[in-house]
Amino acid sequence: MQSLIGTGVALVTPFKKDFSVDVDALKAIVNFQIDNGIDYLVILGTTAETATLSKLEKELVIATIVEANKGRLPLVLGVGSNNTQEVVEELTTRNFSDFVAILSVSPYYNKPTQEGIYQHFKAIAEASPLPIILYNVPGRTSINILPSTIIRLANDFKNVVAVKEAAGDIIQAMNIIQNKPKDFLVISGDDMLTLPMILAGGSGVISVIAGGFPKQFSEMVHLGLNKRVDDAYTLHYLLADSIDMIFEQGNPAGIKEVLKSLRFSENTVRLPLVNVDENLANRIHDFTNKISKM
Repeated sequence: MQSLIGTGVALVTPFKKDFSVDVDALKAIVNFQIDNGIDYLVILGTTAETATLSKLEKELVIATIVEANKGRLPLVLGVGSNNTQEVVEELTTRNFSDFVAILSVSPYYNKPTQEGIYQHFKAIAEASPLPIILYNVPGRTSINILPSTIIRLANDFKNVVAVKEAAGDIIQAMNIIQNKPKDFLVISGDDMLTLPMILAGGSGVISVIAGGFPKQFSEMVHLGLNKRVDDAYTLHYLLADSIDMIFEQGNPAGIKEVLKSLRFSENTVRLPLVNVDENLANRIHDFTNKISKM
């Protein structure tokens, strides 16, 4: 899918100090992404703190982003759970007319076998009205989707079109790239590995750091896709410290501190997450101010 090549941003859900959803800040963040070269937007992923949003809040976030986007960029919706039937029910009842694809995380906590993972996504593929991006993030789910399982799903279901690969293992990513069907996309889910993965044959990224530095990160991705390796690595190393910083004390606490520094929103996160400490906040603010002056 051409619309999923390049830089996607996993959008945060900004909260006011009273922990309510900050609709105005969310609209401003959407426009910031669009104005700075992002290729598509991902709604209700991990970075959105989806696990702590109520059903009404999820609908508010979706409606706000759709309204702010005004059809300018493709939208991807996170639809995942460790309850297979719950995902199937959402896929068969929701109106997906504003979206080009869904992003569906591997079942977490249950610790299924590879066959269980396959059957989970088989049920989703058979129910989904949209193309599916598999999301492999074993650091959060405790189970790695093996390359053989990803390739099996890609071969068996035409609407399984991509994987967001966030195992942090470039060799695993290269294995998938080597053996995948021709049009299947391997999308980085790890900001630090984005450029190496693209140069190995990947299709881009669904990024966290691009939410704070969309212009620089999206430019790096496009330089990589165009095989302008030296120029791409110049930007990679410019941003590398910030990637380490935003994940040092957890996501999205780090990227929310960047957005606070940029004056888009508060740095409020919901429990069990907490704000970054003062030392990290100061380092993030110093880095953000440096980039803003370049």
